Amino acid sequence: MTRTLLLLRHAKSAWSDPRLDDHDRPLNRRGERAAKAMADHFARLGLRPDLILCSTALRTRQTLAPIVATLAAPAPPINLSKDLYLASEDVLLAQLQAVGDDAATVLLIGHNDGIWHFATALAGDGPPAELAALRDKFPTGALATLALRDGPWRTLGSGAARLVSFVRPRDLGIV
Repeated sequence: MTRTLLLLRHAKSAWSDPRLDDHDRPLNRRGERAAKAMADHFARLGLRPDLILCSTALRTRQTLAPIVATLAAPAPPINLSKDLYLASEDVLLAQLQAVGDDAATVLLIGHNDGIWHFATALAGDGPPAELAALRDKFPTGALATLALRDGPWRTLGSGAARLVSFVRPRDLGIV
């Protein structure tokens, strides 16, 4: 079974209320537009995860909401996990290695720097320009699509995937 990993960094968040805990920061207007544009991108490509892993932070849940709204019912299982909040590369790897083998496509929504380091470690090859862009920066709202080598999720590790695409909000007209 071919496995696909969709790594999505939350869209741009607001810093306007200094009283809010970082975990509770919402998306700003640009972030809301980027989340909607990414949801439209998912719909255009027919991307449908079998499982969604998402940080419990407000901004990740708000990034997820328009994507779920574009998916045909029933929505795939959604696992909201505090462990994914600001998770390191190692934590992200452990979360994915625990995924059941019945899931062919997994969407993980998280935060930098962990998601960026994780994506660059996994991407053993891919289109040179997109690999260079991924290695340079994983901006808010960006999506890395990775095709995994054959084998179960538990064997996932460094260099075990091919970067299929790297799409940033600016690629979808959001500036």
